[in-house]
Amino acid sequence: MAYKIFDLVGKYAISAESGQKLYDQIHPVLLSGNPVELDFTGVQVFASPFFNLAIAHLLKDIPADNLNRLVEFTAISSEGWNVLERVIANAKHYYSDEQFRNAVDAAIAEQAATF
Repeated sequence: MAYKIFDLVGKYAISAESGQKLYDQIHPVLLSGNPVELDFTGVQVFASPFFNLAIAHLLKDIPADNLNRLVEFTAISSEGWNVLERVIANAKHYYSDEQFRNAVDAAIAEQAATF
């Protein structure tokens, strides 16, 4: 199934809310073992909150090898690709290292308590 990211977020793939929208659409498809194409034609600005929610969160319950096989990224700029690669590397570390994950979760909870 193909998803035109521009139709979901416009030219700015930056917010966590937009990333959550994409995640909500592709997660069940990927859990069923079906491939998805993410077409970034027209998207001009990328930020990690978008990719954290849309892609990195998938690694919680879908192994990286399966994601590599099932997700195709098309028409993504080199800037977008750089952000995506960094987010995926961080997510792999987060989900594979329990000590790191606990430290990150504790830091986030501590910061959230200050609001």
